[in-house]
Amino acid sequence: MNKNTGYVQKTVDVSSFAGQTVNLSFTGAEDSSLQTSFVLDDIALDTSGGTTTPPGDSTRTPAAPAYTVSLSSDGAGTTWNGHESVTFTNASATALSEVYLRLWDNYHGSCDAMPIKVSNVTGGTAGALSVACTALKIDLPAPLAQGQSAAIGFDLGITVPSGADRFGHDGAFSFIGNALPVLAVRDSAGWHLDPYTDNGESFYSLAADFKVTLDHPSGLLVPATGTATDTPGSSGRTVTTATASKVRDFAWAAGPFSKISGTSPGGVAVNVYSVSGISSASAQSMLSTAESAVDAHASRFGAYPYGELDAVIDNNYWFGGMEYPGFVLDLVSTTALTHEIGHQWWYGIVGDDEYNSPWLDEAFTDYATDLAQGKTGANCWSSVSWASSAEKISNSMAYWDAHSSRYSTVVYGYGKCALHDLRRLIGDSAMTKLLKDYATAHWYGVSTTAEFKAAAQAAAGTDLTSFWTQHRIDG
Repeated sequence: MNKNTGYVQKTVDVSSFAGQTVNLSFTGAEDSSLQTSFVLDDIALDTSGGTTTPPGDSTRTPAAPAYTVSLSSDGAGTTWNGHESVTFTNASATALSEVYLRLWDNYHGSCDAMPIKVSNVTGGTAGALSVACTALKIDLPAPLAQGQSAAIGFDLGITVPSGADRFGHDGAFSFIGNALPVLAVRDSAGWHLDPYTDNGESFYSLAADFKVTLDHPSGLLVPATGTATDTPGSSGRTVTTATASKVRDFAWAAGPFSKISGTSPGGVAVNVYSVSGISSASAQSMLSTAESAVDAHASRFGAYPYGELDAVIDNNYWFGGMEYPGFVLDLVSTTALTHEIGHQWWYGIVGDDEYNSPWLDEAFTDYATDLAQGKTGANCWSSVSWASSAEKISNSMAYWDAHSSRYSTVVYGYGKCALHDLRRLIGDSAMTKLLKDYATAHWYGVSTTAEFKAAAQAAAGTDLTSFWTQHRIDG
């Protein structure tokens, strides 16, 4: 307080200390000629004038997860119980005091009747469930410094609901996607605890190793992510052990499937599992499609690394198809199966934040599907109609869940058309090299819109600023 001017505002520029802790101290001297005492009072800190946001730690963590799972099913393959553990390392310079498990499939139930139940946590203290019971916080015993590792374990119960869904059972056939709890990611945006979306995908996870042991009745076939081996279990039961390296998730199915197998010309083992009602001709057609598609995508983006590929075919799915590493669900559809196999590269090998940047896997996969089917994207924009100025190819699922009727048209359709336009702008050979090099640079990593735009700019012979604006791709 100044006796002549009243309260005094002092401005301090701390921009050079971005990302650091700044301590402000106040000192003063009493004016002995005044009949007052020096008092420091009514201090308020106003940061509204600042323009520099302290950078978050962009390192994605917890890193290098390794999951070990052992589950046993009931006679129908709709209930599974057992144990899961995961080891992980803090890759960040910022200490890791807690982790979050995503229990995605609790979306398919309620907090009062959860299909995914975690109990008896070891290696940490379980907190409250959040995000509609799809996120479980686990406080670690002590903060993990950079480079330090830890492990947590827990008992796991899975109850598969009725319905031909990515998590559901169609009569005797169970489809078990996103059922295993996986670690959430912390990066510069903090912890990614986005809600489940049924309109697309919310899943964002780092490449991990899985060893999953599934004990089930011998009458059930169990296709799964990774490479699987079967050994005899107790009377009338079989133990399927599946191992997978550098995958973002693990899915499986269980049922009295019909199975046919083949090998692509490029050497990839392909298995097609069909529910009852799928003709042998349709199954054979899907096997041929899968063999062709996996080689076509591999020739453009890099060799398929996951050993074998399983396709589970059911015409009762409410969706066209769904992707998991080394494992896809599909209707009898050449285009849908080629698309889901394309996701092995765009989401699987080259990861992305599927909730906040869905175009990075869906548009890229639809573009790859066009290439595999010899389509050039001619007349791509013949019926384009943007719904509003807020509608952008790069919008998040938060936007698309509020505008669900536009999701497929814009993210898949306009998204792949934008990539066809980019190819026409920079040339076929430059585009081919761009995507192959980009996949190589992000192999088992994570793609962002900003990184792809930078890579495209480096490959182009012209400034792409107006291209991104015209095509409504922000980031």
